[in-house]
Amino acid sequence: MKLFQRRKENFTCGHCGFQVTGTGYTNHCPKCLFSKHVDVNPGDRSEICQGLMKPIGVEQKSGEYIIIHKCRNCKAIKKNKSAPEDNFDLILELTQAP
Repeated sequence: MKLFQRRKENFTCGHCGFQVTGTGYTNHCPKCLFSKHVDVNPGDRSEICQGLMKPIGVEQKSGEYIIIHKCRNCKAIKKNKSAPEDNFDLILELTQAP
């Protein structure tokens, strides 16, 4: 089984209602940065939790911003790369998160 499966899917953000156009790498809302706990491995859509994942922090690695999400249902922590279309003001706010 591949650890990454590219899926080009559009979706409606479960937090803010924004209509997101997927690129095949899109895994969170660019407006509010919330995600949904749908994958065990990226793109497999096999996670049974399906909870909303709140952005709780940001890390920087090799000049990229990595958004840290925490599932509101099962409390799992996942990290996702930011995208150029993401709300950079929110990313900067998350860099100040404890």
